[in-house]
Amino acid sequence: MTTTDTTTSQPPAAASPPPDPTTSRAGGPRVALGPRGEEHAAHWLRDIGYEILDRNWRSGREGEIDIIARDGDCLVFVEVKTRAGTRHGTPFEAIDDRKRRRLRRLIGRWLQQRETAWPGPVRLDAIGVRLLTDGLVIEHRRGV
Repeated sequence: MTTTDTTTSQPPAAASPPPDPTTSRAGGPRVALGPRGEEHAAHWLRDIGYEILDRNWRSGREGEIDIIARDGDCLVFVEVKTRAGTRHGTPFEAIDDRKRRRLRRLIGRWLQQRETAWPGPVRLDAIGVRLLTDGLVIEHRRGV
């Protein structure tokens, strides 16, 4: 049985803050929304003690895993969804059963490509990033 813990918070302060949520690296609004959200999510995970092992891992045309991290002895695969408003629903509404099945297949591919088996537990998490005009909100759901 899988449990889901939810953490909603502003990310803790860090030595080097992530990019401004209201502008892109090019300076324009709403450009590269997904990568900005993934950057905030990776920053958040590092701040709460996760070790980032890989980002944007692809398996051909099957798809991509946004973040692969280590939480103690647990290997964590993270799907990140970013929204700048509510027009397209909440970030988590985009992670349906079909998406979870695809992610599980990708996790299997990643594990098969390793030379040695992962010795500990494996978990799929989801992080929703909401970019607001006055900051951002990160919601982390474990074991989705």
